[in-house]
Amino acid sequence: MSETFSGKVWVLGDDIDTDIIIPTEYLALKSVEDMKPYAFSPLRPDLAGQMNPGDIIVAGKNFGCGSSREQAPEVIKALGIRCVVARSFARIFFRNAINNGLLLIENADLHDAVTEGDTVQVEVNRQITHNGKSYPIASLPANLVEILEAGGLVKAMRKRNGLD
Repeated sequence: MSETFSGKVWVLGDDIDTDIIIPTEYLALKSVEDMKPYAFSPLRPDLAGQMNPGDIIVAGKNFGCGSSREQAPEVIKALGIRCVVARSFARIFFRNAINNGLLLIENADLHDAVTEGDTVQVEVNRQITHNGKSYPIASLPANLVEILEAGGLVKAMRKRNGLD
């Protein structure tokens, strides 16, 4: 995966849990599309409506902690968020995000350097560039790249098994 893209930054703090990403009361809605307006509503009620396809979330530590609900990464992807960069991710959220085709990048330093509304450039598996400074990022393993490139685990397995 050697993709490069830029996006507008939305800055979130530490310990953004799955109840903040998509509150429990909205899980009964018919689809993830129906849930989108309520994403991040306990934190900032208007945030989901301000996000645009291609935007990037930059967060602190332990992003996605809490429950194992798959709707959390699904709603972020449905909002069109290109990737989430955080100091660290909750393990179950990390796996659910990859399985749903949402790119996650760990970086300890970017959060303190960006301001909401800034633009960053991401060179997947290489670095993030912000205001002329490069922030190295680790390469993802080949099996995770395959899943992300396919758009999620189910699509990757269908492709691998010749079903698509």
